[in-house]
Order: sequence, then C-alpha cells, then structure tokens
Amino acid sequence: MTTGQRVTFEYHGNGYIFTVNQAAVEGQEKSNNIERGMLSNETYIVFEASNSSGIKIVNQRETASSNIFRQKEFNLQSLGIGGLSAEFADIFRRAFASRVFPAHVTNKLGIKHVKGMLLFGPPGTGKTLMARQIGQMLNGKEPKIVNGPEVLSKFVGETEKNVRDLFADAEQDQRTRGDQSDLHVIIFDEIDAICKSRGSTRDGTGVHDSIVNQLLTKIDGVESLNNVLLIGMTNRKDLLDEALLRPGRLEVQVEISLPDENGRFQILQIHTNKMKESSFLAPDVNLQELAARTKNYSGAELEGVVKSAVSYALNRQLSMDDLTKPVDEENIKVTMEDFLNAQNEVRPAFGASTDDLDRCRLNGMVDCGARHEHIYKRTMLLAEQVRVSKGSPIVTCLLEGPSGSGKTAMAATVGIDSDFPYVKIISAESMIGLSESSKCAQIVKVFEDAYKSPLSIIILDDIERLLEYVAIGPRFSNLISQTLLVLLKRLPPKGKNVLVIGSTSEVAFLDSIGLCDAFSVTYHVPKLKAEDAGKVLKQLNVFSNDDVDAAAEALNDMPIKKLYMVVEMAAQGEQGGGAEAIYSGKEKIRISHFYDCLQDIVRY
Repeated sequence: MTTGQRVTFEYHGNGYIFTVNQAAVEGQEKSNNIERGMLSNETYIVFEASNSSGIKIVNQRETASSNIFRQKEFNLQSLGIGGLSAEFADIFRRAFASRVFPAHVTNKLGIKHVKGMLLFGPPGTGKTLMARQIGQMLNGKEPKIVNGPEVLSKFVGETEKNVRDLFADAEQDQRTRGDQSDLHVIIFDEIDAICKSRGSTRDGTGVHDSIVNQLLTKIDGVESLNNVLLIGMTNRKDLLDEALLRPGRLEVQVEISLPDENGRFQILQIHTNKMKESSFLAPDVNLQELAARTKNYSGAELEGVVKSAVSYALNRQLSMDDLTKPVDEENIKVTMEDFLNAQNEVRPAFGASTDDLDRCRLNGMVDCGARHEHIYKRTMLLAEQVRVSKGSPIVTCLLEGPSGSGKTAMAATVGIDSDFPYVKIISAESMIGLSESSKCAQIVKVFEDAYKSPLSIIILDDIERLLEYVAIGPRFSNLISQTLLVLLKRLPPKGKNVLVIGSTSEVAFLDSIGLCDAFSVTYHVPKLKAEDAGKVLKQLNVFSNDDVDAAAEALNDMPIKKLYMVVEMAAQGEQGGGAEAIYSGKEKIRISHFYDCLQDIVRY
C-alpha cells in the first residue's frame, strides 16, 4: 500500500474502509521515491477515535508497557529531594506502581489506579518540592498547578466551573483514547484553603461546601476518571473534609515530617554541592556535624542556614569604604564558623525552644542542696522512662512549691538536658489578653505539635496563671482546667512519647479542682535552708570567707529567686556601680550592706 490508497476489510461481520494517510519507515529520512507499506501477520492495528466519533476499543493487546516516566531510574539527590527516600518509596508503591504496567494487566487484576494523594506535614519540609518534582518526572501532560485560593471567584457558580475546567482535558482524553489516555496531574497547593470540612464555615454563601462537593464528584463520581492524579498539599490536615480522605479520593496520605539526622545531611549536601564543585567550600566544613547540630530544622530552614553562611563569606570580601571595588572570586570561602554563625541566626520554628528555656534560668543551675538534686535526678529518670519505655507513652510530673523556689528553672533544665527534639513551654505570659477559647486552642496546638515528634517535653509553667486563678472567690477558668485534664490523660499516637512537667505555687487549689490527680508524680520544691544557701553563696564567690556563714544564716528559708535578687542588689554597692568589681573577684560584698538590702525585700 501507498499514500492515498483506500482499503476495505471485514471484521466480525462489519465492513470497514480506511485510507492510508502516511507511509513511512521509522528512523529513515524522507526520500523522493514512492513510500510503500505492507500488512503482514505481525501487523497490529490501534484504533483512535476522533473527537466526533463514538468508537472506543477496550481490552486491546499492547506490545509494551506504558512508560509514564521520563527517565529509567531516580536519584532523589539529583532532583533536589533530600531525606525523603522512605516517603517517596511509599508514594511510588501506592500511586505509580500500577501505572507502570500495561492497561490490560491492571484490567485483569480488577483494580483502578490511585487517583489522589495528600502530602501533609509542618511548613518547609518539602511538600511542594516533592509534588513539583513528581510532576516533572511524569511523561504525561504538563501538570496543572493550582494554588488553593485561585479557584475562588466572586461570581455565583464560577468557582465550581473553575474546578470542572481543571478536569476537562482529562475527561476529553479518556473519552477519546480510553485506557491509552495520558496521565493528567493536578497539583493543589494549600488545599485546606478550599476543601474545608463541610459545615465548618459560616460565610452564608456555602461556596466552600460546593467546592468540596464538586471536587468529590469529579474525582470519584458516577463518571469517575482513571487517568487523573490529584496531589494535594497542606500543613493543616485537620481542616480537610473527611470525605475527601477516604479510599478512591485522596487515599494515599503521606506525612512529610521533619528530616532526621541522615536526611539533614542529604539536604545540606544538596545545597552545598555547587559551592563544593566550585571550590568555594572550605575544607574545615563538616556537614555531618552540622546535621547533628541542627535538630528540628526543616528543609527550608536548612536552606536558610546555607544562604546565611554564604552571606557571611561574601560579606568578608566586600569593602564598605568602596563597594565598587572588584571582588576576588578565588578568595571566597564558606567556613565552618560561617555555618555556626548562620545556625545561631536561623532558628527552627518547630521543636525545642532553647531561647525560651534559657530565659527561664538566667542564672544557670547551681548546687542548691540534696533536695533539689534529688528532684532533678528523679525528673531526668522520668525523661529516660519516656525515651525507652513502651508502656508509658505519656508521663506527667508536677513540681509544686513556694513562688521563686526554682520550679520553672528546674523544668527548663530538664528540658535542655534531656536532649529531646521537641521541648515547648506553655506560659501565661504568651497568652495575655486572649479569650478562654483562644488559650485552649493554643494549648491544644502545642500538644498536637508534640504528637508529630517521637519524643517531646511540654512544660506547663504557673498552671494557676493559665487557669486565671484568683483567691478572692475563688475564680478560675473551668474551660481551661477541663482542657488540661483531658490533655494530661490523653494517650499520644502510636510511636510518640510525651513528658509533661507542670509547675505551681497553689497546689491546694489544683488539688481542690482535681488537677493534681491528673499528674503521675508530684515533687515539692522547698525554699533554701541556711546550709543550702551557703552552698549557693560559695559558688557565687561574692562574700569573704568570714561573711559567708553569717549571710547564709540570714538567708534561711529563702526562695532561691530572692537570694539572687538580694545578692544583685548588694553587689551594686552603697554608691552603685560596684557589681563589676565584685563579680570579677576584685572586691567582696560588705555584710552590713547585704543586711540592709535583705530588709528591703523581706516582707514582714
């Protein structure tokens, strides 16, 4: 046969005529000779319907598997994805393994492809990056990337039409090509903006409910599509409608959590690879050590650390006197010191709030006697129990004692020394002016964040202040107290362990409302006796040896916070300005002036 020839044939009793439009041999250049083709026993015919035709051929044999990927193998590091190999393996197994095989194989298995996946986790962990790279790896149509709020429209019905338009190409492709249709990828960034739980919004329009309904019918309605992959991303999975998460819709739900040490090492390698190839990275840079030091850093924050380190290196090559002076590229070196400075500059949003914990113990931890040492050791044992025990997913401990006795400093020290990846302090000072419901929401959010980490410590500082307790009445917030009671007894998800440390100066009040019983262990943090005060004063080294005992005797039954205040006042000297000499060891505090300061703060 040659071009333009009409051929008749009969198939299952029906007569057909086809016209040869093109006769060419693959791989050969076009010549002036007449091109001919031949039908043989090895010839197979593929039917493709035009837009106006209703022909659809199903279950036809294919000569090879459909290649939906552009490359034969994947190197996540070359794609810029670090620390997510396990998550990517889960995504490939659930969403793409069935698509690699020919359509007749999946038809024989009687299954349909996965149509949707949800990537969720804290901000900056690589959800958008993973979705973007998945879209680029696929050999189908160009992915449609939709930012959640872009779908919304002020016109009635226009929002639902925007959702339908996203699926129009996939519907047309499936109608004409059937199982041979290309894969259509639709990426929804910030999907929680438009797919909120139905009935949760009170805007009067009901547009959010309509969006969810329209999306559900398109993904898994009566005329469901099998050539669509919907990828949604959010850091607020709890806001999504539960119907969207069942099998057949966004059924593959992968948590993109904070990277572990190996993952952080891979991410740092990716971001420093080019500067290493260009010899801009100093030999003393140890990425493995940096990965160990950057706990709770997300991928985006690690990138911020690298950019900050580079800024330090570039700044060294600039002259502020003459900014037009040419820069010597050969001398640009990013050193380990630059990375350490950058780490102090870029702090992780999630995890151990070391700055807040350090503020809770401005004077550090000193030897305050046997009782304080005992409480510290027992609390550290509770932290170790949380770390290794499988039968205690949540352990609660209450530190009670007079105001200023060092309860908060003790809890902060345990939080720092435990080396847990997630340590957060909940205090009333961060909730000034908030309503009861807002305070409850903040407390619940801290606990929910803790459940994302394998090991967590939550410090409830001054519980009576959180409860808005006033002795006149007495008055307190029952809503917050009930919230705390529930959270202190609620078991975290499987594989997550939490230690809760509370502090209070009103243990009798907490006992009266049943909050003390919610804590597993209660420790009494006492005031300092004369012997313990003497130990603290010797460590401070601000008194002469002859005056230490007399000063310690005067500080008998004194909270340690007031001890530090008296010492600070006395160190200023009677005329002021003598603190520097005293703390440097050149002078000592006069005992008579110390007594005067002590009288100022002691309430009779």
